[in-house]
Amino acid sequence: MYLHLGGDISVKIKNIVAIMDMETTSVSKITKDFLKIAQKSNSVVNVNYEELPKSYVITSENDETRVYISPISSQTLLK
Repeated sequence: MYLHLGGDISVKIKNIVAIMDMETTSVSKITKDFLKIAQKSNSVVNVNYEELPKSYVITSENDETRVYISPISSQTLLK
């Protein structure tokens, strides 16, 4: 099964590590550091540049981690 993250992006549900709310989790220093490292290693995919980001989804497949920035809320993605 796949989860649609917005735009043309879908990911396999079995590869999802976490679905995080952008507003509540991005205030932590550890989370900020994680996102900076992911961005520096070109592991961040912005699903939609036109809408404000509401969540991010961390996936892992074949020892490769990706962070998808999504305009869909974490609560909607979890449903």
